[in-house]
Amino acid sequence: MRPSSSPSRRVLWPAAALALASATGLVGPAHAVTYGTPTIKLSSAYLSGAVGSTGDPTVAVTVAQSGADASALTVTATRSTRTTVAATSDVRVTGTGGGRTVAVTAHAQGYADLTLKVTGLGGRTATTTLHYAASPAVRYAADARYPTGASDASAAVDVGGGYILVGNDEDNTLRLYDGSASGAPVKTWALDNALGADKEVDIEGAARVGDTIYWTGSLGNNKDGVYKPDRNTVFTTTVSGSGAATSVTFGSAGHSLRDDLVAWDEANGDRYGFAAGTADGQTPKQADGFNVEGLEFAPGSTTTAYVGFRAPLVPPQTGGKALIVPVTDMDKVVHGTKATFGTPIELDLGGLSIRDLRRGAQGQFLILAGSWAADDNSDPQALYRWDGVAGHQPVKVLDLPTSDAGAWESVVSVPDLDAAGARVQLITDDGAADLYGDATEAKDLSHPEWQKSRTTWFTLS
Repeated sequence: MRPSSSPSRRVLWPAAALALASATGLVGPAHAVTYGTPTIKLSSAYLSGAVGSTGDPTVAVTVAQSGADASALTVTATRSTRTTVAATSDVRVTGTGGGRTVAVTAHAQGYADLTLKVTGLGGRTATTTLHYAASPAVRYAADARYPTGASDASAAVDVGGGYILVGNDEDNTLRLYDGSASGAPVKTWALDNALGADKEVDIEGAARVGDTIYWTGSLGNNKDGVYKPDRNTVFTTTVSGSGAATSVTFGSAGHSLRDDLVAWDEANGDRYGFAAGTADGQTPKQADGFNVEGLEFAPGSTTTAYVGFRAPLVPPQTGGKALIVPVTDMDKVVHGTKATFGTPIELDLGGLSIRDLRRGAQGQFLILAGSWAADDNSDPQALYRWDGVAGHQPVKVLDLPTSDAGAWESVVSVPDLDAAGARVQLITDDGAADLYGDATEAKDLSHPEWQKSRTTWFTLS
């Protein structure tokens, strides 16, 4: 028969074990886990989108909470001030850990403030506001992208790998964009100091020769008919690298091409009325005005540049022809040398003038044609094919849609126009457009994330 154990004996070993554990530090007093208030930060508090668009810009979100792993945090949209523009269900949050991405689908033109909430452990939360703006749907939406940060794209050059170097006519900054995506520029180069400019040069045209890009201002008066010397500028930049690795350095500038053009025209019977077109009080965007918007080099030449005019028409009336004046020493003009000129070229573009001209690798030209008038968002625009030879007339290859905001302003590059399915990318100047339905011109919007132009691919054949 086994002896029974007394109650005091039964509790001896647990008590001894606890005493030993306490002495060795294996057991201590229990502490509750404390979590701090989570944080949520946006890469930008402002975001734009477009109804029916593909690949709109996004915002990066950084979240954190002391005492917690960031992967345990959740981010949601909890409120929209205008659900008709974008509801909370239109906000998509992706990613894990401390970095998330927020995308918004637009349903109508306008503005909406979206409240984003991060929920952490311990029931703690924090919120922030994303100010969202949506522009209306456009034609060819699947092939449209929206470069942001500026709205007055006026000249564009292909720098390889699908990237585009863009000039803007409201400032002197060049912006590098991924032409396949919507969003902010990858890099920027502010050239005000290099140009010695107090105001915008009013960049309107660009042409590339090797690693040198030539840029021209409009050369005309401003919209009030006042001469601004900074607009009388042609300059160069040197490009190194390509694609996202593109780098730009300033080259040189000349500031007398306008004066040389006026003197040349006067010496040849005042055929084009350049003196009157540049007179004090003369606005540039008139049939008899003076406004340069196209620049490209002549076939086989690295020195003779075709300067294309938005105004004047020849003659300056409905149905007039578009004008090109060859500058035969453009490589020297950008260093301040007096310009010399070749025989002017007059082209029948159906009463339209030149908004851009671009030569491709095969020597073929595309001319972007539009109205000389300032109300050209609704006026006809078209693409013409040309061989670049004086006396040979261009042929229309495409009527462009003009029902959407903005005016087609630049040809990025010219494909082989004889290839089946050839596609060309164009870019708009949306500076005067009311993108968000509040009667504010895009150039006057207070946040660069809301300012944008639009690129679109068109099939030519």
